[in-house]
Amino acid sequence: MRSFLAALVLFVPSVGHAAPWSLNELSTAPASQPSPEHDAGEVKAIFFDGRPWKGKPTKVFAYYGIPEVPAGQKVPAMVLVHGGGGSAFIPWVKLWMSRGYAAISMDTCGSISGGGNNNHTRHENGGPQGWGGFGMVDEPLEDQWTYQAVSDVVLAHSWIRSQPGIDPDRTGITGISWGGYLTSIVSGVDDRFKFAAPVYGCGFIGENSAWLDQFTKMGPERAARWLDNWDPSVYLPNAKMPMLWVTGTNDFAYPMDSLQKSYRLPTGDRFFAIRPRMPHGHGGAGENPEEIRVMADAILKGGVPLMKVTLGKRDGQSVAASFEGKTKAVKALLNYTVDEGPWQKRNWQEAPAIIGESNVSASLPEGTKVYYFNVTDERGLVSSSEHETL
Repeated sequence: MRSFLAALVLFVPSVGHAAPWSLNELSTAPASQPSPEHDAGEVKAIFFDGRPWKGKPTKVFAYYGIPEVPAGQKVPAMVLVHGGGGSAFIPWVKLWMSRGYAAISMDTCGSISGGGNNNHTRHENGGPQGWGGFGMVDEPLEDQWTYQAVSDVVLAHSWIRSQPGIDPDRTGITGISWGGYLTSIVSGVDDRFKFAAPVYGCGFIGENSAWLDQFTKMGPERAARWLDNWDPSVYLPNAKMPMLWVTGTNDFAYPMDSLQKSYRLPTGDRFFAIRPRMPHGHGGAGENPEEIRVMADAILKGGVPLMKVTLGKRDGQSVAASFEGKTKAVKALLNYTVDEGPWQKRNWQEAPAIIGESNVSASLPEGTKVYYFNVTDERGLVSSSEHETL
């Protein structure tokens, strides 16, 4: 593995190069057809026209919902991007509808959703199957999975923002795992979004992610070609909207060092909610963090924003971070590990931090190798600082 990674260093992705997608083309709302046999009450099903795949037209399956609003009013909208093993999810759409948002959740792997976490059947006119498209690296770019999946997400955005009752200037996106990966790319491709919240997913996948064996199988040259076209680090420098990065310290797929390199690339404001050992998955783990809802409400509804926590300079073993926001800090923790080695296997510990008027401070325990702060406000919301590696 080390010899492969050493060779791969010669093929660093071209950060910030031109995207293969045309936003001008994808920003037109695609034609769609209702699929009433898949409706679930207030959540409706459609097929919309995707990008051609291998020269043939495609259909993309999606669930969407638009809450009822008084005449003359419009609601914001969320685009919801599933991860590996997933598809368009009815409960996810319902969750955002209950919050007063329109929402659309599209399949990105050429399937018809079973509505929940399984039973996704292949559609005869679907695009490529997911995830990652590592085996498609020799195909034309437009026939590879990431090209098609990103196109599906942007087209879904174009469709939902064109619907009656939707405010097209108030839209956000969140995605889980591979959906977080896609969200990271889309944030640098579709500047119509007002905020983005990748959950787990990030860039620099060729360094120490869960898919290194895939790059090994491809070999350095083909792996470098995949990374140069499809690693989120290529597109994140183009993202200008505020972004909320949600993950756990021991995520099996997207480690914290890759996450940090990723969130430092966009030019907009960045916020973090990093919980020790946060589970990886759809459902409650990836969909329900209240920080995502509050971020959406703050930007799309004028609500009270999350705290922003900024790590200060370390003075020996004394560390501190400043925080700013409109809510009161009620709890602060120093999260730290004395372990080295794979990020996924490190044991993270917590120690109380001292809360000041606009800062938190602590003394690093002996042997600390990495640390960061979590500050909890009076609403129970977690805001994290960046981490520092000693």
